[in-house]
Amino acid sequence: MPDSATKPKRRREKTLLWHSIAALCLPLLTLMARYPVVDGEKLPKTGAFILAPNHYSEIDPVIMGRFMWKLGRVPRFLAKASVFKVPVLGAILRWSGQIPVERDARSDAPLKAAQQLVDRELAVIIYPEGSLTRDPDLWPMRGKSGAVRMALQAGVPIVPAAHWGTQQIMARYSKKISFFPRKTIYCKIGDPVDLSDLAGRPLDQATLAEGTDRVMAAIAALLGDLRGETPPAERWDPIKNGQSETGRL
Repeated sequence: MPDSATKPKRRREKTLLWHSIAALCLPLLTLMARYPVVDGEKLPKTGAFILAPNHYSEIDPVIMGRFMWKLGRVPRFLAKASVFKVPVLGAILRWSGQIPVERDARSDAPLKAAQQLVDRELAVIIYPEGSLTRDPDLWPMRGKSGAVRMALQAGVPIVPAAHWGTQQIMARYSKKISFFPRKTIYCKIGDPVDLSDLAGRPLDQATLAEGTDRVMAAIAALLGDLRGETPPAERWDPIKNGQSETGRL
């Protein structure tokens, strides 16, 4: 075992602001709902990883952030780099340790974001669907490749997750929040998605599509367990159904 003096120093997560945010938000969230977790022990307690949940309500990030915080990790998100330049908001994002990402396709932003993930040993929530699901029954739709690309570039695991019940607080595309009666929102954490056979392969469309399909299948299976239903054999594809992939329906 190496001498303690020679061990590399780990960068401590900036948690002071998060404790303040939690102190403000948790009482209200607890008032609104109960939050039972299935297999919460599967969430890594240390080290970098990507949490990939389903997405069907505008309030999902708050709910998943609450689950991750209670499971012992500080939730992080990717945010547009331009937002970091906004007074006050930018300072909050920096101090809470969010990761800036440039939207310029020609930039090396994904690689830089992946490196931050590793260097700072962060737990980052990324929604593989990219936006709220278009599926009429709120099943996960076709995924996008960003989460898998980052995982393979950074060499970190993707942990799938699913939650169910958030729509009772805020329905899809709604801006109204229902506080009463008190709801129950379930969350289930899965085993890391096995992408080991994709490591070292070129990050081309075929590789990323294969990895993304595995991630979405894992998320759908977890959601099926929570709902007591069988997920659709084919995931909803907005393009095939004449829908845009972003914005409101």
